[in-house]
Amino acid sequence: MSVSTSVTVRRLVAAALAAGTLVGSAAVSASAAEPRHERTHVAISRVQSDAPGFDDRSSRSLNAEWVEITNSTRRAVNLSGWTLSDRDGNRYTFRHYRLAGRSTVRVHTGYGRDTNRDLYQDRRNEVWDNRSDTATLKNDHRRFVDSVSWGRHHDRDDNRGHGDNRGHGDNRGHGDNRGHGDDRGHGRR
Repeated sequence: MSVSTSVTVRRLVAAALAAGTLVGSAAVSASAAEPRHERTHVAISRVQSDAPGFDDRSSRSLNAEWVEITNSTRRAVNLSGWTLSDRDGNRYTFRHYRLAGRSTVRVHTGYGRDTNRDLYQDRRNEVWDNRSDTATLKNDHRRFVDSVSWGRHHDRDDNRGHGDNRGHGDNRGHGDNRGHGDDRGHGRR
């Protein structure tokens, strides 16, 4: 091989390496500039669909029916525009609410004064079906975040409804340890 051929080969190799470095750094810069879509760690943590006592549509009864939403991260999450809905299409939209890091908010069905820990849907009728229903949480872009189902019509693979530490039938969720799905009737559906 002549001297000029080896210089040409070295120049081509150097040019190829330089081009590879430029392409690699451009790819890193482009990926760093793209917004990261971090998964929120906001979920439905507990549900009390059957208020203890009679469902008489009183303020006490309506406010004893609730869904808890928990933020498990250290950062606050803006829930403005997020929705909480049931299987029948009843929907509550969060307005101007920021859920602090590592905290929980309880969304009551009835009337009350909103605080950092308690929000009120201001409804005069029950929302959550005592025997079977699904609570669904969606973000402000209408994307699914979480859901909890209970009763006879829910997906059997989703055990997060009644009977475990997130729903009814335990000492934290329902409060009376009766569970759901019984035929005693609770004044609703």
